[in-house]
Amino acid sequence: MTSAPSDDRRRVIVTRKLGRTFGKLVAVRDLDLEVFRGEIFGVLGPNGAGKSTTIRMLCGILDPTSGDGHVVGHDIRRDAEKIKQSIGYMTQRFSLYEDLTVAENIRFYAGIYGIPFSRRRSRVDETLAKIGLSERRRQIAGTLSGGWKQRVALACATIHEPPLLFLDEPTAGVDPVARRHFWEQIHRIASEGTSVLVTTHYMDEAERCHRLAFIFRGTVLDVGTPGEVLARRRLRVAEMEVPEARRAAELLRAREEVDEVAHFGSVLRVAVKHGLDPVALTLEVLGDAGMTVERPREARANVEDAFVSMVREDGASA
Repeated sequence: MTSAPSDDRRRVIVTRKLGRTFGKLVAVRDLDLEVFRGEIFGVLGPNGAGKSTTIRMLCGILDPTSGDGHVVGHDIRRDAEKIKQSIGYMTQRFSLYEDLTVAENIRFYAGIYGIPFSRRRSRVDETLAKIGLSERRRQIAGTLSGGWKQRVALACATIHEPPLLFLDEPTAGVDPVARRHFWEQIHRIASEGTSVLVTTHYMDEAERCHRLAFIFRGTVLDVGTPGEVLARRRLRVAEMEVPEARRAAELLRAREEVDEVAHFGSVLRVAVKHGLDPVALTLEVLGDAGMTVERPREARANVEDAFVSMVREDGASA
């Protein structure tokens, strides 16, 4: 994965103690975030964690009930309309006009964002080419598959070359090939200087971000690069095949040092805390029980391991 550009670290989002409640429900609590120019910043968490509420406050759609913040230099409380004019915004339910062609949809959004008429045609052509839509420019949007509609939505959200792009669960329900192409486009956009804030509950997408914020129950659990987050958790992972996998999992879960045990087909995956050797620990526990372990090997811990560990720890402390 590429690193975030370092030539210009100007902050495009800054929040301090930002919060939002709905009656007695605390949707977001004391949110402190900083996002920099050219950075892909992921906001991760399960459904209901507060991700969409966060993005709506930052976009000027929803007023915060506490705290403050600035987005592309504008105050989120006083300058909501200026923020909306300065950003791109795309959700999984981005509205396309299905009876218009691809090019007509993009041209329509170019007008909404105030691109001068003299430049509008060339800008539409540039965007179609960059996102791989040139050959479909005359296709009716309603006849496109989900992945192609997603490309059109991204083109509409970036036609005015915004300094900041918000993506709220943009790849939900999209096939793996379309998701991969989408992330290639996001990295291209970021490399050209646009900051991208993306919310997702797909943990594999976290590996594609420069930095991450993990949100659970409206609270930020950790912020950092994927590598920094993993290093702070000090998790190590082992994988093995065990004929009596269910019993083996029960034995391993009983150990305090074991953070998580999961089944992946015939493979048992064991995450161990405190930087301990996961293979040695597994062989010790299962060997003492007289169980056979086949092909034990250490595997790479990932962002999902870290997030599950954080959520479990937060639940235990609560």
